[in-house]
Amino acid sequence: MRDPRLDRPWPALWSIVLGFFMILVDTTIVTVAIPRMQADLDADLTALLWVTSAYLLAYAVPLLITGRLGDRLGMKTMYMAGLVVFTVSSLWCGLSGSVEMLILARVVQGLGAGMMTPQTMSMITRLFAPQQRGQAMALWGATAGVASLVGPLLGGLLVDGPGWPWIFFVNVPVGLLALGLAWRNVPRFERRAHSFDWLGVALSAIGLFLLVFGIQEGDTYAWGTITDSLVVAGVDTHLPVTVPGLILAGAVVMVAFVIWQAVNPREPLVPLALFRDRNFSVAAVAIAMMGATVVSLAVPITLYFQQVLGMSPTQAALMTVPMALVSGGLSPLVGRWMTRVNPRVLVIGGFASLALGLFSLSRIMTPEAPIWLLLLPFVLVGLGNALIWGPLSLTATRNLAPSRAGAGSGVYNETRQVGSVLGSAAIAGLMSERIVARMTAELGESASSSGAGASAQSSTADLPAALQAPFAAAMSDALLLPAGLALIGLVAALCIGRPVDSGAWERDA
Repeated sequence: MRDPRLDRPWPALWSIVLGFFMILVDTTIVTVAIPRMQADLDADLTALLWVTSAYLLAYAVPLLITGRLGDRLGMKTMYMAGLVVFTVSSLWCGLSGSVEMLILARVVQGLGAGMMTPQTMSMITRLFAPQQRGQAMALWGATAGVASLVGPLLGGLLVDGPGWPWIFFVNVPVGLLALGLAWRNVPRFERRAHSFDWLGVALSAIGLFLLVFGIQEGDTYAWGTITDSLVVAGVDTHLPVTVPGLILAGAVVMVAFVIWQAVNPREPLVPLALFRDRNFSVAAVAIAMMGATVVSLAVPITLYFQQVLGMSPTQAALMTVPMALVSGGLSPLVGRWMTRVNPRVLVIGGFASLALGLFSLSRIMTPEAPIWLLLLPFVLVGLGNALIWGPLSLTATRNLAPSRAGAGSGVYNETRQVGSVLGSAAIAGLMSERIVARMTAELGESASSSGAGASAQSSTADLPAALQAPFAAAMSDALLLPAGLALIGLVAALCIGRPVDSGAWERDA
């Protein structure tokens, strides 16, 4: 019997958007709490950055398989199960008394998010006809953009108020509300049989972990040997494990994953035929750059505001208000524009604005920078956010046949999350390297190690005045990474083709 809720798509969309918004907020909300968490958990900066990286890694790995599971077991069932896992693990995160326990809880939280996300895009594809899908994708894309901006603001208020555990506790009532709305408004969809590529899951998980660990922890081991020897099955092989070796091994495993997807005789996790569509391929690259940019820009900005300028978490978050206002105000307009003009124009403008804003901000991040001048680049960053998310999502999904909804949404979200987790690892490694380099240049070799240690271990109020200038310079250097990633996104956007017939897939299906 056909579910009558299929004829009421907008209540269903708003219901799943709430859950999607919550899991995206958790991608950035932790950043503003890092200095307070350092003091409370007695952890160094590298360990705390794993709180974000572990979440993103656990989020990214299951996306390809959970998209298929949603098609097979029911998208509503998979979405609600993921929402339960996410909500319960959020409570666990808030109750954690050590950084190790918090990282473990964040891994489980990421798995819940990975169960939910592919279902959102798949349900939009199944709920809305092609001529209506643009508006739905505009809302979905606007949610992603606004969530990336709301996270730091909400985090600052909670950290300065009841304390950092509440950045996780707040998910509990929101999760319960989202669960009730999904139960009431989201229809049950026809299921489709799929086989599961467990070898592909294993290869992608191993490859990503090796890459992330090598990139993020490289400076910890001075980009040299991690252990003196490697023990395999209880046998000491006397083979040194090095950081470059780990990264190379991760790259080799990921190449093996791609090759396996090409030769898999059954049903691969990534149907490479999806990439025959030029716009899908380009959108996948661009959204990976956007995911990496959003995650990597937050950490150096937050640490600069709190540790150099001495702001509280709320004050640091309020610095991003121009970004939030511009992005939130323009998102409804962008939703209308993207159905009338080639989304390529909007996406190009978005990445150009994003890159210019981040580069400008990096050039003025000094201990003496006036507040008004620091606010201006955030206008450009907010403009970029508004112009990218929705139009890029529409570009990727407008030609997906219903039979490929799960796989297509899974691949698109996977590329975004892979970009995010690699961006998180890269910014962690780069900040650590630049702190040491700037301290060495400013204070000399003997003082640099103690200075770098102080910057990593101290709370906001404890950073000595003598270290503020080199620390600010290190954060300025680090911010060039997301600016460069936005430029790569701009190059990808320039390759987006003309809009195609949105009904073509219906004739081909």
